Amino acid sequence: MANQIPEAIIEEIRKANDIVDIIGDYIQLKKQGKNYFGLCPFHGEKTPSFSVTQDKQIFHCFGCGKGGNVVTFLMEMEHFSFYEAIQFLAERSGISLPQNVQRQKETSLSQESQDMLSAHEWLTKLYHHLLRFTKEGKEGYAYLKERGIDEEAADAFQLGFSPNADQFTAEFLKKKGYHEQLLVKAGLLQINESGQTSDRFRGRIIFPIRNHLGKTVAFGGRAVGDYKPKYINSPESELFHKGKLLYNFDLAKRYIRKENEAVLLEGQMDVIAAYQAGVRNAVATLGTALTEFQAKLLKRYVNTVIICYDGDRAGLDAAYKAAVLLQQCGCEVRVAYLEPDMDPDSFIRTHGGQAFKDEVIKASDTFMTFYMRFLKKDYQLNLEADRIEYVEAVLKRLAMVDSPIEREYYLKELSNEFEISMDALQDEISGYREKIGINKDNQPKNRYTSSTVWNTVKSKLLPAFHNAERQLIAYMLQDESIAEKVQEKIGASFHIDAHKIIATHLYAFYEEGNEPDVSLFLEKIKETNLQREVTEIAMLPLQENISDKELNDYIQKIVANQTEKVTIQSLKEQQKAAEKQNDPIKAAQIAKQIIEINQQLKNTN
Repeated sequence: MANQIPEAIIEEIRKANDIVDIIGDYIQLKKQGKNYFGLCPFHGEKTPSFSVTQDKQIFHCFGCGKGGNVVTFLMEMEHFSFYEAIQFLAERSGISLPQNVQRQKETSLSQESQDMLSAHEWLTKLYHHLLRFTKEGKEGYAYLKERGIDEEAADAFQLGFSPNADQFTAEFLKKKGYHEQLLVKAGLLQINESGQTSDRFRGRIIFPIRNHLGKTVAFGGRAVGDYKPKYINSPESELFHKGKLLYNFDLAKRYIRKENEAVLLEGQMDVIAAYQAGVRNAVATLGTALTEFQAKLLKRYVNTVIICYDGDRAGLDAAYKAAVLLQQCGCEVRVAYLEPDMDPDSFIRTHGGQAFKDEVIKASDTFMTFYMRFLKKDYQLNLEADRIEYVEAVLKRLAMVDSPIEREYYLKELSNEFEISMDALQDEISGYREKIGINKDNQPKNRYTSSTVWNTVKSKLLPAFHNAERQLIAYMLQDESIAEKVQEKIGASFHIDAHKIIATHLYAFYEEGNEPDVSLFLEKIKETNLQREVTEIAMLPLQENISDKELNDYIQKIVANQTEKVTIQSLKEQQKAAEKQNDPIKAAQIAKQIIEINQQLKNTN
């Protein structure tokens, strides 16, 4: 597929999409020196070993070894084909692909899933048009206006309306060439008791449910009339797994990064109301409790999550479960309170958007404050036994808090409220921390530093010739003249097979007239293992300039190793000949020479 898209277009697309911006859409990156560091999205880790270099437009993880450029990152992260990655980047940067390329069908999705995706795309546009511009949508539009939803929000969320007609959707999509069986499987149609199909969402306000790439993969529907149930969602499919998506995540992720916090709500109407109130970093679960997958997704993007669920008992219980799960995934959690008869949508309609931001979101409690307040509902604190049990329960939770300052703050609250000495509380919490094996007060915090990463590389303890080859290739990647000198002196005569192949590719790359460009060079190498080797080598810290003497020293280490190996091979052949001639003394002398040369090699390396 790569050779069917003009290389000039691939190059234009690649240069229009900065790798830091693309990867920053998936994980938090912090700049340290020239590079950016973050937690690897491809394997679980607590210490950042994932590095992105902006000037070379490449990434490499020193933990799992994965590396590449912006295209290979998307192929790995999204399971895209090469064509899908290029198409995604082209759309993102506003670059048009040639018509013959647009018609190509290379994709990671099955044909059935492609058809489901396009059917949802057609319906999203149709339902939205009906809501905004036709008499059929007046009922739905009037309902949204009554709920305070304006045109800008309706357009941003692509809200729509499905007419109250059994066959409206079926007839529309059948004319577009879609089969009824597919539409039933996609959850757009449903089969009634008599075996007839009908529109699942008829007579409902339509909430398109988009994936993180902004593609509609399902619908939510809110009844306008007396239909039951009031809210429905599409059934799960290959495209739609409700425990893996968050409503509005595609729009909110930019604001989540900007604000450095996410607001987690329960419903679609809550998110839209928050959006209109100026809270653009809000997302919601899709009718289920928060899942571990969703919690980890949020953690990839942000450290702080503010939970704002309904103010009733069920909402508080759900908020507690979500808070615990987010904490386990490493998030700092805050919880916002609402009155028992309020949800975010009703609060905003009653008190206004500014009050929601100031009195709810900004006034949110820390997790421990919320927990202490939440826990009190289970105890009668006028009873001595319940007071003791409550304090012990709080201490057990507080024992898991890493910060000694934070622990002391809440211990003082307990001490003042229940008139217990700080010494007694400190003794108790120390015992709990010992039981669960926590003693982290003196451990350094994870830092996004290059030393963390390079220590991993140094620990490999490679032989001198191996390191010499890596250093040479690193310089060759950034300077064509160095590559020419190395080619002239040793060609591709490296000891490591991967280095031989990389050098051969690199010589050809420069002979084609290319300038030094690691990201472009990676496009020429199709083998994943070689791409990873190149990115790791390209990340090596190098001097700004290398002298001819230093360059020759690297080459000499490689050549010397080759010479000694040739000598050893020759001696082994002589040893075999001596053994065949029945000359054990000569064979022993040669064996001694081989041992001495090997020892010299070992000492040198």
